[in-house]
Amino acid sequence: MGDNNNYTDNSFNLYQAYSYTLLLQVEPTSFSYAVVNDNHLLVSAQNCDLNELVQPHVLSDLLSATYKKVVIGMPASALTLIPNTLFKEERISGFARFLDVKDNEKVFAQPLDDINAIVYKTDEGLVSAIQKFGLQNTVHAAKGWIKAIAKTSPPSSNLYNEVGKDKAHFLYFSLNALRFYNAFEFKNEDELAYFTTFVTEELNLKPQNITIVISGDVAAGDKNLTRLAYFFPKIELNPLKVLELPGQVQSHKILSLSALSLCAS
Repeated sequence: MGDNNNYTDNSFNLYQAYSYTLLLQVEPTSFSYAVVNDNHLLVSAQNCDLNELVQPHVLSDLLSATYKKVVIGMPASALTLIPNTLFKEERISGFARFLDVKDNEKVFAQPLDDINAIVYKTDEGLVSAIQKFGLQNTVHAAKGWIKAIAKTSPPSSNLYNEVGKDKAHFLYFSLNALRFYNAFEFKNEDELAYFTTFVTEELNLKPQNITIVISGDVAAGDKNLTRLAYFFPKIELNPLKVLELPGQVQSHKILSLSALSLCAS
């Protein structure tokens, strides 16, 4: 296994794909995948070339197999949350106006949790790349991550942060209800610290009173966590495990991807 959490279980057999679930997490410039059997991780890899989705070469057999279920996490270049009580099919175009949708973008509107729906836009090229896997199998990229954390009865003293290649997702709960979710593009550790500070100020949270619970593309002592520690005295790697994982796969690095398994219906 390398830095991108590549892993293959000895029991993995594509002839049994009909009993497996394929998870795809798409980002603007790459994608990650996992194959799951019940609650057991069989295969995973992160930061794969997007061209493999369109014209598979290395992953041809894996991506062309017929799976029991497929879940595709799609990225959003802009989004808005709508209370489910206001979410109606005929209103989607009205909500989409807030997103400044361009000609090369597509709009998705889906339930996010028991209280909120999400309306978001994403690049048309990414939609074309995953269309053969079924648009009905798409969810917002953070849906599983949000669902997994919501199940833990998250305290209002925690701010959750999922760090991707070039985007940071922030999540906050109060009284066991989702109060805040948003994502921001960032280029370096200073911008990550800036957006984390921005979110805490928006939520009127004092750095000394909260814990930043972080997952994704981070490691203890790396430049992102070192920079955050200047502003936030309490930071911890998210210990949450959604799947049964081998010891060599770090659960916080694969949390968002593995949590897509919670979206399989």
